Formats: sequence, structure tokens, C-alpha cells
Amino acid sequence: MILFTKYRIKQLVTALAVILFFGCESNFKEVQKINFTEFTPGGDADKVNLKYTDSGLIKVILISPKMLDYISVAFPFTEFPKGIDVTFYDDKAQKTHVTSNYAVSYKQTGIIDLQGKVRISTEKGQLLETEQLYYDQKNEWFFTEKRFKFTDTKGVSNGQGIDFSRDFKVVKSQKITGEFESSEK
Repeated sequence: MILFTKYRIKQLVTALAVILFFGCESNFKEVQKINFTEFTPGGDADKVNLKYTDSGLIKVILISPKMLDYISVAFPFTEFPKGIDVTFYDDKAQKTHVTSNYAVSYKQTGIIDLQGKVRISTEKGQLLETEQLYYDQKNEWFFTEKRFKFTDTKGVSNGQGIDFSRDFKVVKSQKITGEFESSEK
């Protein structure tokens, strides 16, 4: 009789455990769905061609095959997963051309993160190449701690870490090597 009772209790406990296991898994999946927020863009655009003007003059033209706008997240940003091609115009209509394979623009800070084969060129023959570069829109200032190659009419330099104004009038570089033509005699 005792053996029969122990066997019966074992069956009952096993059946109860199976019921609870399958019953809880269903509820657990529902709880996961409640706490899950889908990270989707508020805006999605293909073949973007944006023109920014000031006082009737074009200041910036941005071209990108894809733009995703995450406006409804806590720290809003705009992503360009297939890269960007940007042309800046100064007051004398001189162009600065920027390209990268990927870019993210953070709305609250005004910082743009450019990544993958970043190239900046000017009409004066200056060219900067690097793998990642940040742009501070408010101060019109570029900076990176990554390796770079800078070419202009005076020569070619390589280094790690550089920051400069959008028009290349002020350039501060770190750990630099290269050959330059000197104007001193």
C-alpha cells in the first residue's frame, strides 16, 4: 500500500510540474511581449536629396540612398545606413565635399558621426581620408582620433587624431608624419 501511494504521488507531482511548465511558458512569452518595444524609425525615405538654404542661398546639399529618422526615441537621431554625399557652400560659393559609407546625425547634440571610407575634399585641392570622423554642426568643426591621411598642395601627411574647421583654415593634428613643402627660406 505504501509503495502504491509513493508511486501515485510521483505521478501526480510529475503531471503538475508538466502543467506548470507549459502554462508558465505561455504566460512568460506574453510578459516578454508586453515589455518589448520595437525600435522602428518614425520616418523612412529612399533617394534623399535635401537642400538647406539661408537667405535664398544654398548652404548644404545632402544626397543619400536611404534615410531612417528615429524621432520618437529618448535620444532622437537620423541614420543614413547606405552612406551620404554632402556638399557645403561657404559665403563665396566655395565647395567642401564630404562622403562616407554610413552616417548618424544626433539631433540633441548636433553631432554627425561619419563612418567607413570618409573623404572630405575642397576646391583648393585639400583631401582628408579616414575611417571615422565626427562633425559638430554648431561649431562647423570636424574631429577624429582615428588614423587619417591629409593631402594638400604642400604635401601629404599621415597621423592619428586630427581636428579642423570646415574650411580647413585651422587644422590641429596629432602623431603626424609626412613630407611638406616649407615656405620658410
